[in-house]
Amino acid sequence: MIGVSLGLGVPYTIALAVVLAYICGFCLAVIPVMSRESLSLLASIKVVWLGEAISIAAMEIAMNGIDLWIGGIQSDTLAAPIFWIGLAGAIPAGYFAAWPVNHFLLSRQLKACH
Repeated sequence: MIGVSLGLGVPYTIALAVVLAYICGFCLAVIPVMSRESLSLLASIKVVWLGEAISIAAMEIAMNGIDLWIGGIQSDTLAAPIFWIGLAGAIPAGYFAAWPVNHFLLSRQLKACH
């Protein structure tokens, strides 16, 4: 949404989406670990980094790929129906792409539920 509303190009919009996904994803994982385990920020990042990095990568590849394929990320405005169609396709794609990755990581104890 930010990239389309600011009129950024497709590569910049994808880069912004990936950066924000990693920031938000790591914050959502690190903050509970810090509060429950009483760990420092660096120690908490060491606990969650591998599982979150792989999971977020799978989600972002699927989401941006589907959105690019549908064409929503290429729309000129948020008012364009294709933008919302792309978003509606990208969100479930990201969820279903990350699900088996998270299952694998949890089953191999490479990621923990927080």
